[in-house]
Amino acid sequence: MNANQIVNMVVRIVMRKLMRSGVNAGMDAVGKRMNRGKEDGPKMTDTAETGKRAKQTMRMMRRLR
Repeated sequence: MNANQIVNMVVRIVMRKLMRSGVNAGMDAVGKRMNRGKEDGPKMTDTAETGKRAKQTMRMMRRLR
């Protein structure tokens, strides 16, 4: 392995973590915004389910690549 391959590998790992944290933050923000108007019912369930579906979709897309 040369230095260029190692640098690319490290950059990919860091970018993947940053993208994942950004997606999670965005999903949390959308979930909070959707639950803002609701007065009754569980508040975190919709957000948790949406996040779970997003993670499943990401896994499926990775398998397809």
